Amino acid sequence: MTYSYDIRKLVVDHVRRGGSQVEASRLYKVDRKTIHNWLKLSELTPIKIKQTRKRKLDKKLLAQHVRQFPDAILRERAAHFNVTHNAIWKSLRQINIVKKND
Repeated sequence: MTYSYDIRKLVVDHVRRGGSQVEASRLYKVDRKTIHNWLKLSELTPIKIKQTRKRKLDKKLLAQHVRQFPDAILRERAAHFNVTHNAIWKSLRQINIVKKND
């Protein structure tokens, strides 16, 4: 769990003003080892920034392709996007596009 900068600053300031790490742990409900690690850091901002990774198959383009070519089969879509037919199938399910057999 990543704590916000505000919580980190409150806890570290509490300890640096003379409070104990155990007291800060109880007061702010943060593990003592976490507080210990924060005290060793020079900067309190969270290091990890969660970013969405770039996918090979863009779901917006896939939805557009389905609108343009509604009768295309999975194998044809897979060849168009240079992915496996299973990747097309999973992506279509994620964007709630399913082909019903008549």
